[in-house]
Amino acid sequence: MAEVRREQERNEIFALDIGTRSIIGVVGSAEGGRFHVMAIEKQDHGQRAMLDGQIENIEQVAEVAREVIARLEKKTKIHLTRVCVAAAGRALKSESASFMLEFPATRQITEELINQLEAGAVSEAEHALREQSALQNDLYYMVGYTVTTYRVDGYPMSSIRDHTGRSIEAEVVVTFLPREVVESLYAVVGKLGLEIASLTLEPIASLNAAIPNDIRLLNLVLVDIGAGTSDIAICRDGSVVGYTMATTAGDEITELMMRVLLVDFAQAERIKTLLGSRNKISYTDILGLPHEATPEEIRDMIAPAVTALAQELAKRILELNDKVPSAVFLAGGGSKLEGLKERVAEELRIEPSRVAIAGNQFEKNAYSEEYDLNDPEYATPLGIAISAGLGLINDSYIILLNGEPAKLFRSGVLIMRDILMMNGYRYGDLIGKTGANLSFQLNGERQFFRASLPTPPVILLNGEPAELTAIVHAGDNIRFTPAKQGADATKTLGDIVGKDFSGVATINGASAPLDQMIHTGDEVWVDGLDYIKALRTAERGAEPAEKPAPEDADTDSAAPEAAESPKAVQGAKLHITLNDTMISLPGKASGEPYYLMDLLEVSGIDFDHPNKPVELLVNGKAGQFSQVLMENDIVSIR
Repeated sequence: MAEVRREQERNEIFALDIGTRSIIGVVGSAEGGRFHVMAIEKQDHGQRAMLDGQIENIEQVAEVAREVIARLEKKTKIHLTRVCVAAAGRALKSESASFMLEFPATRQITEELINQLEAGAVSEAEHALREQSALQNDLYYMVGYTVTTYRVDGYPMSSIRDHTGRSIEAEVVVTFLPREVVESLYAVVGKLGLEIASLTLEPIASLNAAIPNDIRLLNLVLVDIGAGTSDIAICRDGSVVGYTMATTAGDEITELMMRVLLVDFAQAERIKTLLGSRNKISYTDILGLPHEATPEEIRDMIAPAVTALAQELAKRILELNDKVPSAVFLAGGGSKLEGLKERVAEELRIEPSRVAIAGNQFEKNAYSEEYDLNDPEYATPLGIAISAGLGLINDSYIILLNGEPAKLFRSGVLIMRDILMMNGYRYGDLIGKTGANLSFQLNGERQFFRASLPTPPVILLNGEPAELTAIVHAGDNIRFTPAKQGADATKTLGDIVGKDFSGVATINGASAPLDQMIHTGDEVWVDGLDYIKALRTAERGAEPAEKPAPEDADTDSAAPEAAESPKAVQGAKLHITLNDTMISLPGKASGEPYYLMDLLEVSGIDFDHPNKPVELLVNGKAGQFSQVLMENDIVSIR
């Protein structure tokens, strides 16, 4: 008779930790502010299907996961359909960067300015990552970022909203993960026929299990030592400030034992687990010869590898933290290695009592009547379950992005900008850039031609226009069309002198045909220039008068925002006041209304250097680029 199983309920969490050496599954639910563990199952990989935390053999990993799932379903009598997972820290990269916005006068700092500031800092980190990467075509996902410092007029502040100043700056630590790490994880879950209910990083999950929120004011480090990788997370002042990883981990110890003792991988792993005993350890080498050794003898043998691991961990911690931390928690199976925590303390030059094995804090967030949870090997699977079950990450749900489930990593409130960046979109996709202007000398006089403005992005949240700062919730549906960069300003020699010109014209001293393109910095000389000037003046006579555009003016690259707009008279001439000057705009041939962005070209501001914001006001109120202009509007673009 077939076993009766009920469907997994929404409040029941299934966490799956796909590690290098084994897969651990946890099922439970939140009860009374803690996570109640109903069942735990673990299964080692039969073969080395993973390397340094990266899935190598997708089908083999999926087969082991199926066995874990089957045992969990048998024990709980629940048909598991949704899973919470964590991406390994393999090749995890953290980049620090800063970005500054300066204003011509003292200005109040709004949420939109903070959004621009943080997005600019993330963009700088992305640029630094691309510069340092040996493989320039690698695609990295932005996992998340933390602002480590804000400054207003040079003074550090923890919060800058509603303050006033002439400059604001943000320093951030941005974390990136290679695309293949995420995609292989999704491939395994897809083969299991499960829905991903939550995706986070393994170091985030481990930290949520091992270091409760109430002690994160201290500068603490969590090191999750697995078989292939050691993931590191650092917190201070109440928040997580960075993640990194080391490819040195438990396998280095195992492989040293294999070489010295002449045993296979399984034997070496078994010997490693017995190093804490007082009895002699018996083993058989690959030649079939029996041996005995004391734990002390084997510990002396592997001491160089333990020291190398401790040195690498200490180096990574100090690189990311910039100073010695208050305390370090070691988690994962590798943390059980005899003598490791003492060596880590020695390399960091802190008291041995300040390096501890994680586990004694697990009971604050999780409990079980059947299992002893105070095992450092449970840091990641428990952390995944705790994070999702107790709402320590708010990505425990599906958000659709252009019809597909979005990949979500960051803890805390999720806003539109972060979701798009987590899913591979770049700063230019969100903001859009003006094309390159064209500037050259014509008979010794500077000529300046403005490039096209960018096409703004289209952002729809549940079918309604949304901003980059919009908060996104469970079940939301996002439709996003990236911004398109504006076209560069281009001119041929014929555009300048006219198609019927038959005189002499040179570019940079050399005779040039009429179809030759002119580039910024070129020196053009044309005979009969007075005739050409008169011709061009007559051609411009019917166009609205333009103010000169100073080349050194700066502006921000604020994202175009969707807005509800009143109906305008389409195709009609429009009279407005722009920067205290009355202007008349002819009706558009297309019949479309005028938008605020249409005035940027005649505002007298050069949009080539988007490192300073401008003030956009319509009738004294903050304006939006896509805002429709009405008759007699008073516009200020400064």
